[in-house]
Amino acid sequence: MNFIGYNDKQIEAIKETEGPLLVIAGAGSGKTRVLTTRVSYLIQEKNVLPENILAITFTNKAAHEMKERINNILGLESRRIQISTFHSFGLLLIKQNYEKLGYKSNFTILDSDDTLTVIKKIIKDMDLDVKIYNPKAIRNKISSSKNELIDSGSYEKYVNTDYDKKVLEIFKRYEMKLKINNSLDFDDLLMQPIVLFKMYPDVLEQYQEKYKYILIDEYQDTNEAQYVLVKMLSKKYKNICVVGDESQSIYSFRGSNYRNILNFEKDFPSSKVVLLEQNYRSTKTILKSANNVIKNNKQKKDKNLWTDNEDGEKINYYRAVDEKDESYYVATQIKKLIDNGVDKNQIAVLYRTNAQSRTIEEAMLKENIPYKVVGSFYFYNRKEIKDLISYLRLIYNPNDDVSLTRIINVPKRGIGEKTIQNIITKAEENSESMFNTISSGKELEFKKIILNLIKEKDNCSLTELVELILEQSGMKQDLVSEKTIDSEIRIENLEEFKSITRNFEEQRGIVSLEEFLEEISLVADISEHNNNTDVVTLMTVHSSKGLEFDNVFIIGLEEGVFPHKNSYDTADDIEEERRLCYVAITRACKHLYIVNSKKRMLYGLDSMNPPSRFINEISDEYIETIGKKEDINVFKPKIDKNKMMNEDNDLHPGDMVNHDKYGFGVVVTIDGSIATISFKRDGLKKLMKNHKSIHKM
Repeated sequence: MNFIGYNDKQIEAIKETEGPLLVIAGAGSGKTRVLTTRVSYLIQEKNVLPENILAITFTNKAAHEMKERINNILGLESRRIQISTFHSFGLLLIKQNYEKLGYKSNFTILDSDDTLTVIKKIIKDMDLDVKIYNPKAIRNKISSSKNELIDSGSYEKYVNTDYDKKVLEIFKRYEMKLKINNSLDFDDLLMQPIVLFKMYPDVLEQYQEKYKYILIDEYQDTNEAQYVLVKMLSKKYKNICVVGDESQSIYSFRGSNYRNILNFEKDFPSSKVVLLEQNYRSTKTILKSANNVIKNNKQKKDKNLWTDNEDGEKINYYRAVDEKDESYYVATQIKKLIDNGVDKNQIAVLYRTNAQSRTIEEAMLKENIPYKVVGSFYFYNRKEIKDLISYLRLIYNPNDDVSLTRIINVPKRGIGEKTIQNIITKAEENSESMFNTISSGKELEFKKIILNLIKEKDNCSLTELVELILEQSGMKQDLVSEKTIDSEIRIENLEEFKSITRNFEEQRGIVSLEEFLEEISLVADISEHNNNTDVVTLMTVHSSKGLEFDNVFIIGLEEGVFPHKNSYDTADDIEEERRLCYVAITRACKHLYIVNSKKRMLYGLDSMNPPSRFINEISDEYIETIGKKEDINVFKPKIDKNKMMNEDNDLHPGDMVNHDKYGFGVVVTIDGSIATISFKRDGLKKLMKNHKSIHKM
C-alpha cells in the first residue's frame, strides 16, 4: 500500500492493527483519511475479510463519507463492510434478533414527538398536573435514563420523593405501551442490543466472532450505552481502534461522556496510543490561539497541535457597543470579503445560542448578503409531513397506536376526542391495539381506508403509495379546497416528499416501505450543511462540529453568553464551554474574527457583559484589536474599604465591584434588589445589591 502524503504518526495509526489502539486526533489532523485507509489496509495487507470489520461513527453524513472513500479504494468489496451510525447498527441487531427481544418483525420506531404524545396521554390518564409533571421533562428523564442503561425496573433505586414515584409509574406505563404497540423509541436502538447480549451470551459471541476488527470514530462523544456496547463486542479479540479528541467533546447535554476516551487505557491495559498532532487546516496563528485556550482545561490528554501552514493574519477582535453594532460590524466585514472575491460558502458566523442569530440576520438582510441558518427548521417536523409519515407507518404496522391517534381525524372526519378516548379505553381493557378495537362508526371508514392501502402497498411503488394516501385519505383535496397561502405551502411540501421517495427509489431501485421508514427514522438532520450553496452560513458552534471555513466569525464572546451563564455551576461545565470555544476557533482555516458587545439585551434585561475569559486566554501577540482590548484579569481595582454598599446601593449594569469573598467582578444586570455579578474567579452570582460585602469601585 502506498503511503505517500501520510505523516509518520498517521502511518503508525493505520498499521497498528492488532490489539486495542487509541488514536488522539486533533482538529484538522486528517482522522477520516486515517480511518478509511486503516480499513483498506486491514483488507488489502492483513487479509481480513470485509465482513469481519465494523466501523461506527455518529452521523449519517460521516458514515456516508466513510463509505464513499472506502468504495473509491476497494470498489465492490466495500459493500461487505458494516459501516454505520450507532443507532443504525443497533437497529440491525434488533432486526436480526427481534423475536428474542419479544418483538414482531414489523415493529416501528417512534421519534421524540411520538414519545412525547405517549407520555402526555399517560400523564393525562394518571390525572397529573402537567405544570408539575412536565411531559417534555419526563420524556428527557426517561431518555437520559435509558442512555445510562436504566430501565423502569432499575429506576426504582433512584426513587426518593413522591415526584420520583410518579415518574417511575409513568416510566413503567410508557414501557408497557411501547410493547403493546410493537414499537421502540430511538433510545431502545442502543439499549435493546445490550439487553439482547446479556440475555443471550451465545448471540453476543456470534457477533464477537463476526466483528473481529472494530473501529469507532468520535469516541469522545459516546454515552454509557454506546460505551458498554463497544466493550461487549470487543471483549473477545480486543482488536478495537477508537479515534477521537477529548478537547472536542461538546455534547454532554446528549449524554456523551468525555471520560470514556480518557479512561480507554484503563479499560484496555494493553492498549497503544498514537497522537495525531499535525494540523492541515489552520494557520499557525489560529492554531496557537486554540492551544492557548484549551491548555486551561485540566481534564485532557497532553498534546500540542502544530502545523506547517503559514503564520497567517492575526485574529481580528472587535468589541461592539451593543448587539446591533456587533451585527453591523460582522455584516460589513462579510460584505468586504465578498467584494474582494471570497466565496460566500467559505464564510461562517458562529454563535453560542440560536437566539443570537436574529440581529445578525437583520444586518445580513440590510446588506443584501445571501445566507442560510443551519438547523433552524426541520422538514420532517412539519405537520403535514408528520401526518403523511404516520399514514405510512400505520400501513406498515397497524398496531402503531401513536400514528393512528395522530391521523384518525386527519383530515377532519367528524371523529372527536371522546370517540378516540373510547377506542383507547376499550383497547387498554382488552390489551390490544386501537386498530383491532375499531368496529363501527366513522372510525370504521378510516379503518377501511387503511386496510385498502395495506392491500395496495405490495402492488405499487413507494411514490405511488404516497399518491394513493394523499388521494384516498382526503388530505390533498382538503388542502386544495382550503385555498389559502398556507395550504398551498403545505401542498408544495407534500409534493416535495414525493420527490424524496422518487430519489430514494432511483438510488435503491425497488424498495420496501420498511426500508424507507427505517431510512427516515435514522435521519439526524435534514438540513445538513452543503458547501455547494453559494451563501454565508449562520450556525451554532455545536452545529459547526466537523466543518471548516476559510473565514469564521465567532460572536457574543462575553461572560454569561460564551461561556454560557448556565455553565458557572461546576468546573466540568466551564471546561465543556472551553472545549466548545476550541471547536469554534479550529473551524477557521485562514481568517478568524472574534466579536462581542459591551451592552446586550439578554433575557429581557439590558446587560453589561465583560469580555469572555476565553479571549483573555489568547496571547496578545495573536490578536489585532479594533479599539482597546479589555482584560478583566489584569485590572487592578482601587477599593475604598470604608465605602459599603448598604450605604450606597446605586448599582448599575457595567459597574465594577469588589466582594469580600469573590473578589473583583462586573455588574451584569439589576433586577429589583438583586444584582447579577460576573466575578473573574467564581463566575456569575446573584446577590443582594446592598449587601455590606459588596464594595463599589
